[in-house]
Amino acid sequence: MKVLANDGISQSGIDGLEAAGIEVITTKVAQEQLINYINEHQIDAILVRSATQVRKDIIDACPSIKLIGRGGVGMDNIDVAYAREKGLHVINTPAASSASVAELVFAHLYGGVRFLYHANRTMPLEGDTTFNTLKKSYAKGRELRGKTIGIIGFGRIGREVAKIALGCGMKVIYSDGYVDQAEIELDFFDGQKLNFSFQSQSLESLLAESDFITLHVPAQKEYVLGAKEIAGMKDGAAIVNAARGGVIDEVALIEALDNKKLSFAALDVFENEPTPEIKILMNDQISLSPHIGAATNEAQDRIGAELASQIVTLLG
Repeated sequence: MKVLANDGISQSGIDGLEAAGIEVITTKVAQEQLINYINEHQIDAILVRSATQVRKDIIDACPSIKLIGRGGVGMDNIDVAYAREKGLHVINTPAASSASVAELVFAHLYGGVRFLYHANRTMPLEGDTTFNTLKKSYAKGRELRGKTIGIIGFGRIGREVAKIALGCGMKVIYSDGYVDQAEIELDFFDGQKLNFSFQSQSLESLLAESDFITLHVPAQKEYVLGAKEIAGMKDGAAIVNAARGGVIDEVALIEALDNKKLSFAALDVFENEPTPEIKILMNDQISLSPHIGAATNEAQDRIGAELASQIVTLLG
């Protein structure tokens, strides 16, 4: 049996598959060459992340494929329903990277309230000549403790964000049309546990109450936060998007930053990935990262091990 990990796989995943007698191929095959490669090598399973597309054309043209795996949460780069109609297994790893994404959200939040995203741009250019001026300009930072974080989408990642926020002393509220109530257990290093109960509220009330808003929703046909929704936010609030590009209207976002409606924004994902708009990249009120929410060593180890386990169970 052969598995093509076209966007890579951790050593833990390779080890798990090879231990079951499965050959793992990590050659990066260009999208336009995938069909020929899969058929030539009689690939049984293809594993992807976000780069490779597995659409109807590949599913129809590659009869050897029995399983499609996505290392991560979202599967918008796979024609999932069609593949399952054709009898293929389609798997992902929804829990493996939740903690990594949540930690990135707070990396952006802490960087935002202390202007680190801006200071890291200006210090190399001006730090040796206008140090005292920069010190003064960055002297009005804020603390996260005591502030309200609004979480839009309260699935696995949203709940991991809530856990960190609770540990930081923040008030947590959420809005999710599919999750009316939620329980969170917060585990501490010494074995102690605390339980918290939450109730979903309307998006409108969340926007009005939150000092910081973070999105954790799948890809959408329409914006979750457009000009109208941003207008309903607190003056001076901030937005973090480490979910999917296209859930925020980036034109409305830039306008809100320019007119000081928002204090800052943080984006790990973009409408026009992998070529974000230059106005986004050059805006000095936006903290930027290149879609790295799940890109930690620990998350990739968990993803690889989980994919291997599912493949062995389904195809072994």
